[in-house]
Amino acid sequence: MRAKLERIVGRVPEVMVKITGRTKGVAHLKSHLAYVTRNGELDAETEQGAAMTGRSGLKDLQQRWEDDASLDDKRRRDGSLSINIILSMPAGTDAVAVKDSVRAFAIETFGHNHDYVFVQHLDDKHPHVHLTIRSLGHDGKRINPRKADLQAWRERFAGELRLRGIAAEATPRRTRGRVRKADRGVVLALRKRKIAPDVDRLAREEVLRDVRGGKTTERPWDARIRSRQNAIRQRYLEYAVELQRAGTARDHALALQIHQFVKDMPEIETRRHALKNELSELANARRQGAEQGVDAHRRGETRDDGRTR
Repeated sequence: MRAKLERIVGRVPEVMVKITGRTKGVAHLKSHLAYVTRNGELDAETEQGAAMTGRSGLKDLQQRWEDDASLDDKRRRDGSLSINIILSMPAGTDAVAVKDSVRAFAIETFGHNHDYVFVQHLDDKHPHVHLTIRSLGHDGKRINPRKADLQAWRERFAGELRLRGIAAEATPRRTRGRVRKADRGVVLALRKRKIAPDVDRLAREEVLRDVRGGKTTERPWDARIRSRQNAIRQRYLEYAVELQRAGTARDHALALQIHQFVKDMPEIETRRHALKNELSELANARRQGAEQGVDAHRRGETRDDGRTR
């Protein structure tokens, strides 16, 4: 627990393990595998440690998974053939250690029951690996990860990185004081292209309706979020008190770090609160601009001798 606290308050890099999608059919699977391997230009590695090299290796893998799919008479028409995951670390992390950690993670997590293939991409500042897992396991059951599974995967990936000398942690965002979920990739892509996503537009319209209607009632979940955040921050401070009682210089130093960490935590703000504050600031800026415009107009109507024209 102490080591974890030191990593958290020391703000070591956080791992990312994210499900990027599912392939629904053979054509979709082929397209995905072609993308992650850059049409066979990048080597892929299977659960057996075999390297799939070039287009011929890619075709062999595609054909094997396609044959398996045709024999799967229990799969629904819209059932997935594979689950696609990306595992990533911040820029500057040793790419070899990242790949080795993904290999160990995949063996431990899926090797006993699922076929999979992974490919490392080095054309981005963040070293990352695409891991494609066949949905149907050898036991006849389909993989269906939940939120708890993703957190367990993050913790396991971070553990593998630490075994290889890479400082890494996998804390839930709420333990870092963040209450807002990260935006989906498609939303970020639209914003980058200066296109307002529907989720942004609808959220703004809802907040505007509330503001114009004079509504100030909080949503039920706002109180729960605030209560949970207050409890998390209080627990950190309780750890700090326990460390200060220990009396050693190292314990005192960690206690001070914890206090500073809690002090630096972001304000408890939901997306709705952020939008409301943003609209309020915009309205204030427009009002100030209008007032300055009126003052300038009045000054322009006054002659140099101080008399009004």
